[in-house]
Amino acid sequence: MDIETEKIIDLLFPEGIPESWKDNPDFYQYLSKVGGYDVDGLLKEPDHLADEKNAVQQSTQELVFSNYKIFLRSAEDSREIFREFNQTEDRLDGLLEKIPQFMNKCKSFCNTSKDINTHKRLNSLILSKTTELLEILELPQLMESCLRSNQYSEALELSQYVRHLGAKHGDIPIIASIVNEIENSWSIMVNQVVNSLKEDLPLPRCLQLIGLLRSMDAFTESELRIKFIQARDSWLQALLDSIPAEDPNIHLTKTIELSRIHLFNIITQYKAMFNDDDHLAFGRDSIINDSAIFYQWLEEKVSQFLKTLEQDLPHATSIDSILGQCTYFGLSFGRVGADFTGRMSDIFIKVISNKFESNVSKTTKKFEKDIDNFTLIHKSHKSDTKIETVMNSENPPEQLVEYYPLAEYCNGLIAAFNELRLNTPVALAQSFTNLLQNSLHTVAKTMFSYYKKRQKNFTPADRENMVRFTECFSEQLIPYIQYCIHALFPPNQVATHLGTSVSQLQKEEISYLNQKSIVEPLESLLPIKNIPMDIYMPDISPKDTINADSNIEIEPSQHELIKEAAADVQPIEEMITSTSQHELIKGDPTHVTTGELIANTSQHELMKEAATDVPIAESISSTSQHELIKEAATHLLTEDSNSSTITHSKDILEAVQDLESSTIKETLTADHDAIEVGSKVNNS
Repeated sequence: MDIETEKIIDLLFPEGIPESWKDNPDFYQYLSKVGGYDVDGLLKEPDHLADEKNAVQQSTQELVFSNYKIFLRSAEDSREIFREFNQTEDRLDGLLEKIPQFMNKCKSFCNTSKDINTHKRLNSLILSKTTELLEILELPQLMESCLRSNQYSEALELSQYVRHLGAKHGDIPIIASIVNEIENSWSIMVNQVVNSLKEDLPLPRCLQLIGLLRSMDAFTESELRIKFIQARDSWLQALLDSIPAEDPNIHLTKTIELSRIHLFNIITQYKAMFNDDDHLAFGRDSIINDSAIFYQWLEEKVSQFLKTLEQDLPHATSIDSILGQCTYFGLSFGRVGADFTGRMSDIFIKVISNKFESNVSKTTKKFEKDIDNFTLIHKSHKSDTKIETVMNSENPPEQLVEYYPLAEYCNGLIAAFNELRLNTPVALAQSFTNLLQNSLHTVAKTMFSYYKKRQKNFTPADRENMVRFTECFSEQLIPYIQYCIHALFPPNQVATHLGTSVSQLQKEEISYLNQKSIVEPLESLLPIKNIPMDIYMPDISPKDTINADSNIEIEPSQHELIKEAAADVQPIEEMITSTSQHELIKGDPTHVTTGELIANTSQHELMKEAATDVPIAESISSTSQHELIKEAATHLLTEDSNSSTITHSKDILEAVQDLESSTIKETLTADHDAIEVGSKVNNS
């Protein structure tokens, strides 16, 4: 009697059961029968027993009424027999006196015929029970035949019969040996049934095998769950191990497909065979522990799948397809309370981030390699031609074609963007923006290094092309990359995800590039933008005189030449102007400092920034290899009648022509040189 049966007996019979019931197999059989009833069956059982009791009583009464004559005759015969027994007793008293002599003679006879009688009785019994004995002796062979033909139900019946036989006649050696053989075969049968679970089985077959194991009573409920999970896990793992691992894309795709299909089938089979909601069959603690066994195994399989995903995903070629399959996989498990899409997202984000970082790094390195072999090609451009800032368009700017390193760099970034367009994680918006920010800053530094290395050999045309090169980078490529970032990460979507506004995103530079920081290495090469020409010219008509005391007039042709000269000069990084007046310096074209504007304190506003604080535009001379002044044409505007008149336009044109044709043999670095220039201008 196992522990569960004892618990059921204690539950049903708190005061215990009679001793005669303990060895009664019918009692345990009936108890097992009652244990298999559901609630309705148990409620109907007392009525059924009462009906059987009434039927037995009724049949007994009918038997008595129909055979009362026989009972009367039996009573009379009993009295007659009692009388005859009394007579026999009297006669036996006489016989007892002669018995001792007879006993002595019988003893000698019994001793002689004892062996003969024993053999005769055994032979007679064997002869009469030959058929039954053969059936019993053939039970082990019959058991093996049932196992070989997978007839587990018949084998289970044989096992139960032999157990009952062993309980009754276990002292007989032949019966004991048969019981041992059957027990060994029964163990083999249990292993075969458990091994049958390690196959691709439909739900009805699983129910049949688990029902058979329950009937065998070989495992407890918890052990049975563990055996089922172990068997199904062994089969599933063998299936996953058989997938070829040479191609990570195929390996991952097949793993997702097989895991999704078969794990869901195993969960369905488990739910059908082991009902954790049945509070009548098991206690509360048992339910919790048994459920924990299954969900712990499910957690292990999910972790194993995620590990495989983490290993193969970096080498996969179609991340968007795998993401769709994994999402369907994870959401389908949500129906059984095991949605793990949140755990997969971290893996995809990490892989996508690493791939994008790798692509951007390769593109940046390729740009550094390409620019080493890049040569600026001189193309004629009109002086008033300006590179317009790129508008929002999916196509890259056409101006990049003129500078193939930038074109190759842009193509590399576009290829990286195309890999992300179908599966762009919003969580990576800021990290991607920072990565592109750093990459573009590296490109800017590389361009400046390129300029520093080759500036000594630059001609004026090369310098102009270099300025256009940097201007194309600043005004074309960077806005286009910003447009691409917002195409991948729409600001409205990012703002909704972060719970903020688009203006706040722009303020905190989330998914927005800091163009000023990017082009910082190239500031000395970029022209001044958004400064009207009126800043550099007095607000007078071409034929109006500048001062009443001056008879010098600027002719229209000269006015246009001044504008053209101001537009053609090399760019400077910063020009400081006053809000009330325009201060321009004109100096010796061979000796000009553009980093500082100095004027008389009584007539002009004193500049607050020294020449060393403002970057001086660099120039190159083909003969002396020195820096070329980037700002040459400067203008002087007087404020009152006591001020000096504007220098004649002829002097300005000569200065511009000298800047375009002459070279500077040395660069002014001392502040007193700038002061001398300012003094000459004020004295003029």
